[in-house]
Amino acid sequence: MLSRVITVAALAAGGVLLSKKFKQNRGFGASSSIVETIEVNVPVRTAYNQFTQFEDFPQFMKSVKEIRQLDDRHLHWKANVAGEDKEWDAEITEQIPDNRIAWRSVTGVKNGGVVTFHKISDTVTRIALQMDYEPEGPLETLGDALGAVRMEARSNLANFKELLEKRGAETGGWRGKIDQH
Repeated sequence: MLSRVITVAALAAGGVLLSKKFKQNRGFGASSSIVETIEVNVPVRTAYNQFTQFEDFPQFMKSVKEIRQLDDRHLHWKANVAGEDKEWDAEITEQIPDNRIAWRSVTGVKNGGVVTFHKISDTVTRIALQMDYEPEGPLETLGDALGAVRMEARSNLANFKELLEKRGAETGGWRGKIDQH
């Protein structure tokens, strides 16, 4: 009997916490944001160059199946989001070598953000990711409330760090500039 009371109390407390989280995120269909940083033991140029290799993202982003770079500004993404295959197009809205890459989706999954690169020393770079996204439907909203997107972003950055530090060099790099628009 006591275990049932404890179970019901735990479920009620969990429901209250999720309710607060939904209200904090303004409910279903509302935007959410994450900010994550990581330090990578490579120079800024190396970290930035590798991050411009968008078609390599599936190597460190577990939910991304494929990215095709259509031109200097446009990418087509295929990913598995909350167990569902999704596709969308994204536009790079600003790109400054060794400094930042900003984007926004133009079709499909609503998201946008910026990745910045900060020189800590000649051999250490801090990468900061800020991303806004809009969960679609109750399952994605629940995952967002439980921190799934934040955890995945953190994991993706850790995988990027591991991949790049293990390799020690970038596989390529695009040094062009895209002015903010």
